[in-house]
Amino acid sequence: MPARNLCRGVSLVTALTVLLGIGVAAEARDMRGAWVTDESACKKVFTGEGTKFGFAKDADVYGSGFIYEGNRLRGKNASCAIKTQKQDGEVLHLLALCANDVTFGTVQFSLRIHDDNQITRLYPGLSELDTKYYRCSP
Repeated sequence: MPARNLCRGVSLVTALTVLLGIGVAAEARDMRGAWVTDESACKKVFTGEGTKFGFAKDADVYGSGFIYEGNRLRGKNASCAIKTQKQDGEVLHLLALCANDVTFGTVQFSLRIHDDNQITRLYPGLSELDTKYYRCSP
């Protein structure tokens, strides 16, 4: 059982890493708000409005999402703090510290910022894993 919990924790940290890239982009653009993989699922993944978002009880059933607040990113089960960033054209490279109740770790990742309402988490060498995120309207 402990190994299963550790694997879940590592998965959560990995998922939050995706979210993490968004916060750093705030330097160039205002990225605050709620972001989701399926823009039609915003009201199923998040509760609240304006700048006060939370996660719906069964949010993970409808897709992946995160909330950007200042220099922090929040997933349903984990939180990340952005430590460093480097912008290379339209790609933002990030280094963040993510944690949940089971584990924590430093994660490096890259985000392509398409516009104020769409980003893509990049997986160099594995483009089939690239994941798009859409900003939910307030």
